[in-house]
Amino acid sequence: MFRNNVNIMTTEEILFNEIEEFNNSDKRKWMVTGDKYYRVENDIFNRKMLRHTEDGAVEEKSKANNKLAHGFAKNLTDEKIGYLLTKDYSLDCDNKEYIEKVKNVLGKYFQYTLTNLGTETSNKGIAWLQVYIDEQGQFKTMIIPAEQCIPIWTDNTHTELQAMIRYYVQTVYEGRDKKEITRVEYYTPEQIDFYVLDGKQLIRDIENNEGGPVLHYRKGEEWKSWGKVPFIPWKNNRLEYPDIRFIKSLIDNYDLSRSDIANFIEDTKNLIYVLKGYGGEDLGEFMRDLNYYRAIKIDDPQDGGVDTLNPTIDIQAAKEHFEQLKRDIKEFGQSVNMDLDKFGSSPSGIALKFLYSGLDLKCNHLEVEFKRAFEQLLHFVNIYLAETSQGNYQNIDVDIIFNRDIQINETEAIDNCINSQDVISEETIIANHPWVKDVEAEQKRLAEERKEKANRNAQMFDLPFSKSVMDDEE
Repeated sequence: MFRNNVNIMTTEEILFNEIEEFNNSDKRKWMVTGDKYYRVENDIFNRKMLRHTEDGAVEEKSKANNKLAHGFAKNLTDEKIGYLLTKDYSLDCDNKEYIEKVKNVLGKYFQYTLTNLGTETSNKGIAWLQVYIDEQGQFKTMIIPAEQCIPIWTDNTHTELQAMIRYYVQTVYEGRDKKEITRVEYYTPEQIDFYVLDGKQLIRDIENNEGGPVLHYRKGEEWKSWGKVPFIPWKNNRLEYPDIRFIKSLIDNYDLSRSDIANFIEDTKNLIYVLKGYGGEDLGEFMRDLNYYRAIKIDDPQDGGVDTLNPTIDIQAAKEHFEQLKRDIKEFGQSVNMDLDKFGSSPSGIALKFLYSGLDLKCNHLEVEFKRAFEQLLHFVNIYLAETSQGNYQNIDVDIIFNRDIQINETEAIDNCINSQDVISEETIIANHPWVKDVEAEQKRLAEERKEKANRNAQMFDLPFSKSVMDDEE
């Protein structure tokens, strides 16, 4: 007997509930916060100076209200990305032909994409890279803002996607009127559905492929699926936490303390007035008379008058508080330890490693997550290579290598290269020389210079030019 279960939710109802829950979640709030603090739109800008009265708190607009926002979050993120992701990445694989094909598919600007992924995931805890085939049949990738993406995972460790909900606000015109609508895209391993959010319900988006479902990409006239949800997670760490989560309270206190000091200086203007026998009606009138006339009226000439107090502030205590806050932000933000008083102006060796220990630790976690994400990206690259008849490259191990921008003591490094001659190969010495960027090109230039030098020496001493020696140099 057929029984209608009215408690079963439709797909549209489930998607709407997921969107509502994500919109109100701490996870999304931290994403927005991380992005704001990277733009130095700190919470200090929301501060109001309040005066408490019998009727409640009233904003006091006449008092100084400096809002000094400091870009710690931006500096720490830029330092991290500059250290790990700005130098060109390398691919390590026994199949050199496959490496070239992968690089061609990803394009020459993929390093730029990696850098943007690093910034996105540092600010929001996770970044999403969507893969697709464009109208010309080319493999493309696009970074989707993390606050627009609601992943549905198959497991608690967040290793594989079951589905992805993407929602975003779009401005459209209806006749002459401009309005905003919320579009919703629902991705599964096989297809895509399109919706529009209408109040408290989702309806099919007939303007977008008639609402779907459609498969992921087109090959000629045929639609095909990737076999996986075409979104790749690039995580900041195992917890998917943004960097701001570990230092926000410290940055807020630094902003607040510095702003309070600025307010104190602006409000007091170095003097506090003590009034005796003042003939005015209120303090506002006193300040107006003083500022305008440079004089005030006194009712009691004998005992009246105006005395001043010089307010003082413990500058040393304030400086120590600020400096400790800065050290805490650097330590818990895992930044480079810039306390050069302990290491000198030109640290080297073990001292340099200690200076970069926090940054290295933070980047190690990011590197592990990015390597796993790159493996997932190769799944889609391999499908594209097969679909475009460029070969079947399934189950080939490729390791992506992030070349860190490590600061070194150049003098020490050059001395070590000189002392290593006849101990290790010339290629290794050249690779570790701080002035060399392209080892192969440097070897060719060195060989050419040696040829020219040998030729000059032969001409100088009227010796026959030995071609065999030159061939050995090659």
